[in-house]
Amino acid sequence: MTTRSQPKLAAGHRTRPEPLLSVRDLTMHFPGRRRSSPPVRAVDGVGFDVAAGETLGLVGESGCGKSTTGRMIVRLLEPTSGSVSYDGRDISHLSQRELKPLRKDVQMVFQDPHSSLNPRQTVARIISDPLLVQGSSAADARRRAVELMELVGLIPEHIDRYPHEFSGGQAQRIGIARSLATGPRLLVADEPVSALDVSVQAQIVNLMERLQGELGLAYLFIAHDLSVVKRVCDRVAVMYLGRIVEIGTKERVYAAPAHPYTRALLSAVPLPDPAAERSRERITLLGDPPSPAAPPPGCTFHPRCPKAQEICRTEAPLLRIASPGEARQVACHFPEGA
Repeated sequence: MTTRSQPKLAAGHRTRPEPLLSVRDLTMHFPGRRRSSPPVRAVDGVGFDVAAGETLGLVGESGCGKSTTGRMIVRLLEPTSGSVSYDGRDISHLSQRELKPLRKDVQMVFQDPHSSLNPRQTVARIISDPLLVQGSSAADARRRAVELMELVGLIPEHIDRYPHEFSGGQAQRIGIARSLATGPRLLVADEPVSALDVSVQAQIVNLMERLQGELGLAYLFIAHDLSVVKRVCDRVAVMYLGRIVEIGTKERVYAAPAHPYTRALLSAVPLPDPAAERSRERITLLGDPPSPAAPPPGCTFHPRCPKAQEICRTEAPLLRIASPGEARQVACHFPEGA
């Protein structure tokens, strides 16, 4: 059986200096349902950097491997291969004991606020638990929990209530407060607003932007809503079937997408101008995404790509500079604007 991995960066690519988070060739293959079944290639060699204070958006269709990538970064999942480096140190294969002092620096915000909060614990216990694990006294942990309640816009007097007594938006604020308890530098936010009403989504996005400015946080912002990503992110990485197909600044990616998949995703984002919405081109992709247990050869997007040619069916494209003079990379044999 031929083994494929995410194409490495082409020669001439320069990484940005001293990233806070550096992911290289990260892979997660889950066993098939049967012993004879091929592995499910949930993530197939992903690589990117996140600088201190930066927000990188990780976008793509459901099932493309976004959340799995985030969970490997915080070590909720053990990578099959590849590396995750935080502040220059490879943390991808550290033991749980070795990871403990690093947990305070890298935290996660989950998609469904209510399912990620223990219904049997008070808010005080939920927020203070990370501090207790790190060795704080109960009195200091509670004091810090009160401060965090106020920081995220909750009433401190409600600290002894239980999660079911809060709305969805309030519960997500509790989850954010918990993630901030240990003073992290990096938050992995896995679809943090997708389970909320639109009006509440805006409030949580505003909160996360304010916290980033006040605390100097870096975010890996995982989402499928490209409108939200455009607002909050500095750079965007587009995933398809476990691989990154385009990565660059949001200005370049949104204004002139180079990969056909990125163009299709952006063509489905609603525009505020009704006239522009009616007149713009809509790109409809052929069929459904292939199974990650049986990805197609060559470029994995070629069965759905309107530009596919013979080379696309046989040769996986490198993730390379899209055009001279810019830092954006695209994995496509025939990128737009090349």
